[in-house]
This record gives sequence, structure tokens and C-alpha cells, in this order.
Amino acid sequence: MGSGGSLCLVTGATGYVGGRLVPRLLAGGHRVRCLVRTPEKLRDVPWRDQVEVVRGDLLDEEAVRAACEGADVLYFLVHSLQQKGFGDLDRRAADIAGRAAQQAGVSRIVYLGGVHPPGQLSEHLRSRAEVGEQLLRSGVPTAVLQAAVIIGSGSASFEMLRYLTEHLPVMVTPRWVTNRVQPIAVRDVLHYLVAAADLPPEVNRSFDIGGPDVLTYADMMRTYAAVAGLKRRLMMPVRVLSPKLSSLWIGIVTPVPRSIGAPLIESLIHEAVCAEHDIDDHLPRPEGGLTRFADAVALALGKIQHGEVETRWSDASPVDAPWDPLPSDPGWSGGTVYRDERERLTTASPAAVWRVVERIGGRNGWYSFPLLWAVRGWIDRLLGGVGLRRGRRDPERLRTGDALDWWRVEDLEEGRFLRLRAEMKVPGRAWLELSVAPAGQGTRYRQCAVFIPRGLLGHLYWWAVAPFHGLVFGGMARRIVSAATGRGGTRSRVVRFRGRAAPG
Repeated sequence: MGSGGSLCLVTGATGYVGGRLVPRLLAGGHRVRCLVRTPEKLRDVPWRDQVEVVRGDLLDEEAVRAACEGADVLYFLVHSLQQKGFGDLDRRAADIAGRAAQQAGVSRIVYLGGVHPPGQLSEHLRSRAEVGEQLLRSGVPTAVLQAAVIIGSGSASFEMLRYLTEHLPVMVTPRWVTNRVQPIAVRDVLHYLVAAADLPPEVNRSFDIGGPDVLTYADMMRTYAAVAGLKRRLMMPVRVLSPKLSSLWIGIVTPVPRSIGAPLIESLIHEAVCAEHDIDDHLPRPEGGLTRFADAVALALGKIQHGEVETRWSDASPVDAPWDPLPSDPGWSGGTVYRDERERLTTASPAAVWRVVERIGGRNGWYSFPLLWAVRGWIDRLLGGVGLRRGRRDPERLRTGDALDWWRVEDLEEGRFLRLRAEMKVPGRAWLELSVAPAGQGTRYRQCAVFIPRGLLGHLYWWAVAPFHGLVFGGMARRIVSAATGRGGTRSRVVRFRGRAAPG
């Protein structure tokens, strides 16, 4: 099987690694088919028109079998980390994928798992190991690439490292910061993933992959500080910080939610060092050699500073997140749809207003009452939600599927319309719609917050926060058009609160 024209089926193409792998497979001369639950999330990626996209869930055996037809290589890059019982879900998905690949005559499976030591493993590492073993038994030649900490702009591991080091010059640290880790740059992971497509059929095994440096986590934080130009960090290890307490602390200090941070922290209680380097006997190393840890940090920081982050850990949304047209008659809401609608006319051009709309969130802020947004973000974090720290992938441009603080870009029509779906903890479902349209010699800006309550608690929640909407949503509309004009010249018509019973 040569590299010229092999058809690669990529699962997890909307995730951190999968979203970076696809364009590199294309650059290597492969054809690519993406199996995704939500094809809309790939609508705005730059390589969308170069791939075949099929809708399907890895737990749907019929859909997976159909997607495998005609494929030469299957990339298994999914992990249900944010869901309860993720181990069982991943084992089921691996079983279905392995059978479908074998029946369809797929020549190679490539799976990205985790480096793990012998002995008792955390639930996260045990799940990754079991999936790898299951795929190796599928009857299809399989390469299981096992990486420890992946360092790259937007990776969950890098974001944890970055926020801990930047925000805590003095750290009370748990014992696991002295465990050894062999991190690897995401560019090197991608190199091995692409090259693994051409392994000979007799190769059916796992390979540990890691960078050239073996460090403790404390060393990684000190090196990050040096590369970022920060003062040396002081660390005081203590024995009382269990992995569970550490994950709570990670959830407060970093943008990584506890649902992801906890399994990652549990994995760090083990040393994550490559036990072998047999991959070198089968595949060439990246051109110029493996990337040193300090260089990987510098590359990642450069991508962030120049707004060139391809994908982020937050690109993958929860499986049960609604991704449908805005529902108008949900039975469980009692037929009620609450709306807060704002409209403003401005002398600014539609393009000028849209530039402000598309830059909203992250470090650019929400053009509203900052304290109320901050308080709501902290409450969400305490409830186990994502809070406001996820920020943006790119400071200027959005695309469908992007995470934007506690929102997700659900629909985007360039220059005209933006719909955000809330992923904070609320008793119901919430959206925020922002639209821009020409109006005479200026622009009509419309803003609509929509909330569909779930049960009595949902109704009580809406009316509890309604008194603050003037500050939050009213201030947002006013400041967005003000930022677009850079001066006065606005007039407004506002519908403050309206509860509407959906026709029944």
C-alpha cells in the first residue's frame, strides 16, 4: 500500500489531533474520509472541500461499516473522556470499529493511545490500554502509538502546564510533580501518525513514542517559565494533595474542566516514560530529529501569540450536546421559550459591526458588565462547568464548532449572523444570536438571547437572572455598536424581556 492515493478514514476529525492530522494526510498524497457525528462542525475548516465527510457515530455499527467500505487505513482517534463510563463506551466503539474494518477489508488501523507503566493503572490509562489491545486483536494489522504528554498550542496538557506556571509563581505541589515524564511535540506525533499508514502488513503491535527529553513535571514548569520569560517558579511539594484534590485545584486555576483534568492528573501519578523506541526500526524520525521540550514550548507559544492555533482541546463538544436548528416547541419546557431581544441602529458600516461581533469573547471580552460575567463564570466552574477560561482559538476569526469561553459556535454566516450555544451549567438550554444587516446608510444590529427552561427550576432560573439582563445584554448591544463606530451616532429600540408560549 503506497502513500499515493490511499483512502484514510479518520475518526475524531473534529478533535485536537484529528483536526491537525487530516491536512497532513492530504499533503502526503492520501485521500481522506471523515466520520463525524456533526458534519456541520467541519463546515469552515480550510480543508473541508478536499475531503469526504460522512455522518455517523462510532457506536452505530451500520454507520461505521458503511464508512469503512473502500478505506485502506482507519485512524481511531476518539476518546470519550468527558462522559461517565468512558471506558465502556471506548471499548464498545473499538469493538465495532475493529469488526467493521475487518469485514470491509481495511489494510491498517492506527490508534493513538497513552504510554503506561506495568501494574495498576488509572481508569484513563487503563481505558487507553484496553482499546489498543482490542484493536490489535481485531484481525486487521494495527499500530498503537502510545504517547505521554503531548505539547502543542491548544492541547489540554499544554494548557494545564501553561496556566499553572503563569498564574502561580509560588506553588504548593503534590508529590506527582516529581514523577518523570517523556513529553512529545504534537508535530512529532503527527509525523508518526501519517507515516504509520505505510507500515508493512506484518506489523501488528504497540509503539511507545516520546520526545528526546525525560523530565519531571516540576522540570517542565520551570522550563516553561524560562522559555516564556517568567521568573523562576518556587515549588513546595506536600504529601496531602491527593489526585482528587489536585484535579479540583486544576479546575480552578486552568481552563481545563475537572471532567478532563481529573483523568489527566490521575495519569500523572505514574511515571510516563517510553519503555522502548522500536518505532525507529520501522519509521523514519521527523526531518531534523525529534523536537526538544523547550523548543516545543517555544513553538506552541509562538502559535498562540500569532493567532495560528489550528485546533484546541475544547474543539470536541460533549456527545449529548444539542446541535440542531433552534428548537421551538420542546415538550419538556412546558412550551415556553424566553427571549431577550435587543436592536440598535448605527451609522457604522455592516463590515465594521461584524468585525466587532466576530472578535467577541476570550481576551477581547464581551462588551458588557465584566464583573457579572466573571461571577457567572466562577459559579459555573464551581458547578463543574467550563467557565470563561476556554477563550478563543483565534483572536480575530471564528469558525463553526469553535469553543468560545462557555459558548460553542453553532452557526456562522460570514458578515451576517452568529449563533452561540451555551455549554455552561444551566437548568435548560440557552443560545445567543447576533446578526448584522444593512439599514439605509448604516447598520441594524440585532441581538437575541434565547432560553428554553427545563422544569420549574429552569423557569425560576430565568426570572432570577432577568433583572441583570439590562446590564449584561443591554450593555453588550450598546458597546458593540459603539466599538464599531468609535464615537456616538447610535439609536436603539429594545424589547427587554419576553416569555413566549410555543404554539402547541
